Amino acid sequence: MSDMREAPSAAAMAAAIPVPDHNLELLAGVSMRLSVEVGSASIRLVELLALTEGSVLQLDREAEALLDIFANGTLIARGEVVETNGRYGIRVIDVVNPDRRMLGMERRA
Repeated sequence: MSDMREAPSAAAMAAAIPVPDHNLELLAGVSMRLSVEVGSASIRLVELLALTEGSVLQLDREAEALLDIFANGTLIARGEVVETNGRYGIRVIDVVNPDRRMLGMERRA
């Protein structure tokens, strides 16, 4: 993870991205749901029922590992947490190869 430095807004970054193809211009206004996955854990039902305030679950990801960024359930990039205007943000560090993304090879299970 990072030291939570300030990051540019998504709107500012989007304004700087040219849309090269007229076909893409038709889709440019479509909203996509982005999500970021910190990690996951498998626990037994008895462990789930025993959770109380203050319980800690160990996840399957190293603390310094990049987080997965998904668009509509498809892995598109990996990044690190930053602070932006008093809120969490994510800085994209690694973009998934578009060929693999389009084939759905890295789709969330």
